[in-house]
Amino acid sequence: MPNSSENFYRIQKLPPYVFAVINEMKAKARAAQQDVIDLGMGNPDGATPRAVVNKLIEASRNAKNHRYSMSRGIPRLREEIVKRYRSKYGVNLDPESEAIVTIGAKDALAHLLFAVIGPGDVVVSPNPAYPIHQYGVIMAEGQACMLPMPDAATFLSGLEDVYRSGSRPKVILISFPHNPTTTCVDLEFLREIVRLAHHHGSYVVHDFAYADLGFDGYQPPSILQVEGAKDVAVEIFSMSKSYNMAGWRVGYCLGNAKVISALARIKSYLDYGVFQPIQIASIIALRECDEDTEKIRALYQRRRDVLIEGLHRAGWEVVPPRGTMFVWAPIPEPYRADGSLEFAKLLMKEALVAVSPGIGFGPMGEGFVRFALVENDHRTRQATRSIKQFLARKPVLVGK
Repeated sequence: MPNSSENFYRIQKLPPYVFAVINEMKAKARAAQQDVIDLGMGNPDGATPRAVVNKLIEASRNAKNHRYSMSRGIPRLREEIVKRYRSKYGVNLDPESEAIVTIGAKDALAHLLFAVIGPGDVVVSPNPAYPIHQYGVIMAEGQACMLPMPDAATFLSGLEDVYRSGSRPKVILISFPHNPTTTCVDLEFLREIVRLAHHHGSYVVHDFAYADLGFDGYQPPSILQVEGAKDVAVEIFSMSKSYNMAGWRVGYCLGNAKVISALARIKSYLDYGVFQPIQIASIIALRECDEDTEKIRALYQRRRDVLIEGLHRAGWEVVPPRGTMFVWAPIPEPYRADGSLEFAKLLMKEALVAVSPGIGFGPMGEGFVRFALVENDHRTRQATRSIKQFLARKPVLVGK
């Protein structure tokens, strides 16, 4: 019989899930019939476009689509994502060698790291970061080199210092617009990343999950727009945010043929691809749903404005983001010394508003909380009114 005290090699490398503390408080409050406004998880609340749902229903009725699919994704879907990149970014890709369908962006990133990272290989990434960016490296036996990113220029300067020190990272792992900090960059920034990778022999992985969520006229650039990017870079795109298809689990990895081939080989051992009717429906999303994507973008921009306005009325000064579906907010000064987890717990207890503590995104996330723009305008205003009352009362921290 297994020893109950036995430690599993990879599991013991992972820290406790910080967000679970807030989730448990939220569950208890709701069980007590309290009205919690959940602005924690970035879980899109909108419906998938009707044309996509209808195609899924139609394709699901065909028994031929119930069999195993292809781990690389069906050819027509790969062709469609390549067409999107050509029309939107002016980028030409080969659907056979430079594009692969994945079971969401997390699948793409986690298995890509397993494919290209070995023991001790250095992966440089900004911190704070989406957890898989750090812990995917650790699970793949790599060395996570986290550089602070209070802004994009500071991260770039830190990356240059890494190379000047004589280190040669195997991978530069970036994501813009960035979760959780909402940092946005221009094409010139990505051009410099590609130049450094070329010069020093590194690969670049760009997680482009918020490709279509730029605000106030800002259009997030694709790294593949940079001349020569395909020599060193791949980009991960997801249907989750652009098409309200988070639960469908469809993503893509595009770019450098050698990296795509490595990911394809790993996936051939691990899965048979996304359920084929979902892939067929995803073709319709890419082909016919640009207007839906624009409506989704506009909705998040409006929700951003409602939240920022409400926080400002509450006396909480926060800079409005130029992209993503989040707001990254510095903790109000009276609570900053006690940390983001304690502040998030207090906000949950006293205001019944759930947010994500910055420490959950890595050590450099301390001092912030993240709001997700996943509630309608009415509920968001309700949340900010409650926060205003909470800040005016100046309650003490939960553990004090």
